[in-house]
This record gives sequence, structure tokens and C-alpha cells, in this order.
Amino acid sequence: MRLSIFSVLDHHPGRGRTLAELYDQVIGECEHADRLGYESFLIAEHHFHEYGGVPNPAVLLPVMAARTERIRLGPAICVLPFRNPIEVAESYAMVDMLSRGRLVLGLGSGYLQHEFRGFGIEPGEKRDRFDEALTVVTRLLEGGRVSHEGRFFRLDDVALNVAPVQRPHPPIYVAILRKEAAYHVGLKGQRILSVPYASVDRFEDVEGIVQEYRAGRAEAGLPTSDDDAIFAFHCHVAETDARARAEAAEAFDLYVATRLYARRQIYDDILESGLGLFGSAETVAARLATLRDWGIGHVALLGNFGLMPTELVRRSMAIMIRQVLPRIAPADEGATA
Repeated sequence: MRLSIFSVLDHHPGRGRTLAELYDQVIGECEHADRLGYESFLIAEHHFHEYGGVPNPAVLLPVMAARTERIRLGPAICVLPFRNPIEVAESYAMVDMLSRGRLVLGLGSGYLQHEFRGFGIEPGEKRDRFDEALTVVTRLLEGGRVSHEGRFFRLDDVALNVAPVQRPHPPIYVAILRKEAAYHVGLKGQRILSVPYASVDRFEDVEGIVQEYRAGRAEAGLPTSDDDAIFAFHCHVAETDARARAEAAEAFDLYVATRLYARRQIYDDILESGLGLFGSAETVAARLATLRDWGIGHVALLGNFGLMPTELVRRSMAIMIRQVLPRIAPADEGATA
């Protein structure tokens, strides 16, 4: 199983940690993830509220690239309805170049109402804006001159002056919030990025997202791989389940308090729903093994939330690699080791 790190970079003003200190903390955790052998490090884009402290991941990612050697890097996600697709293609082509071909490009349509108000974008247009912008971004990253006449954007014989390293373009993951969207993304042959906490009610429902996505790809006659879907879960691993609760519950509940939509599961709720990876190495390994058996080969871990001390975040990251992964048997054995 591939493991990555995902950080929302939730900021909590007036609680003793500046935003600049949070940036330093997350950059250091990215270096730590690179040394430990994590697959990717993903950062969120958010606007106008403390829920997320990075309005443009394309600014922070090159700093992280300069401090690391191997780990893939990317936004999760770049919100296409808020941006000109030419600017998105230009910026992330530079990120791919500066990272020497390590960009993972997560793209989505957004969901927070205050962000649409701030940009003056009608939420009802977001799907059409996203679909059109995705087409433009993909064509530009593939190279050559692009002309496009659409509802929202017009290009007349435009070509990027910076080409990404990866060809035909960096891997693109489309974020989904609803299970039904997984089928349509799979049918189009696109990769998906899902955060089940925001999409379904219980852990068992995650299997349905996977099945819908695989059904779409199968109908399109497309194969599957262990890197065509990323599923992200909040996570903290410690020596025991009780120790994980003692270290993470208060921080997680603070993080949840900043979320600006209806689905809010505090620590006890997420233990009940099963939509988190919290507990001992044994507990978390069992849950990862189930995800693997459902066909999920790539999991992103959200472990820096709500003022979690960086030493606890880094220790949990290390336990995942050194103690959790060895407990998961190869797929052909079908059980935990």
C-alpha cells in the first residue's frame, strides 16, 4: 500500500502559533515524510478563513521541493472555479519543473460557500466551470498551442512558455464529494481523490465509493492500478488506543470546530463511524488491511490538525511506516501479518 501525507494547514489565530510557524512546521514534516519513504505530501487550498492557511499551494510547494529529494508534492486540491486555467497550468508546470517531475496535481470544484462569495462566483456554476477549466488545463500541460471557445474561457492560439517535466502531463486527481461522482470520474478515465469523512456516514460506505469508481473504469474498458485513487483519512497512531485518544482528541475537536459545513464528527464520533485511522499500530493496521481488501492501494493521512505538536505528528508518521505497514500482509495473502 502507498501512504502519503495530507495537510489542511488549519490555522488557529490567538492560540500561540503563528501562521509562519505553521508553515515551518509543515515544511519540516514534509522533510520527515521524505526521509521515512512516504509517497506524496499534499496540501490544501483554502481562502478567507482560518480553516486553511494556504490560499495558493503553488507558492508553498516549491519551498517543500527544495527541501526534499524524492517525495511527490501537490495540491489537494487546486480549486479550478476560482482561477484562470491558464494561470493554473503555468503555475503548476513550474512546480513540476522545480520539483524535478514530482508534481501530483489534485483538482476540484470547491465546496465552501464563503469561498464562492469571496470570489464572486455563483456556486451553481461550479461544475460547468470546473469541467471547462479541467479541459483547458490538461490541454495546456500536454504542450502545443491551444485555442478554446467556451462558456467561461477563451484561448486564441496560446502555448505555455514553461513545460512540465512529466509527460504527457503530471498525474491529475479529481476530487469528489459524492459517491455518485466516483462512477463518472472513472468512466472518463480520470484518477480520483476522496476524503470519506466529508462524503459518507460510516467506514463501510467507503467500499461503495471504490465500487462505483471501478465500475466506471470497467465500463470505459480501462484497467485499474494502485495509484489511480487516493483516499484520505484523519490519523494519529500511538502505542495504545488510549494513548492515541489522549494525544489527539482535543486537537481533533479543535480542528473540527473550524469546519464550515454540516458534517462535523468530533473524536468520539469518528471512532463510532470508523472514518478515521486512530489508535494503536494493531488497530490502524487492521483498518488499512480492510481498505486494501476493498481495492484501495493509496491512502493519504491527515495527521497535523488543531495545534497538534509537531513531535507527536512526526512520531505518528514514523509509527505508520515502521510498525503499521509491516503488519499488513501482501495482497495475495489477504490478511494482516
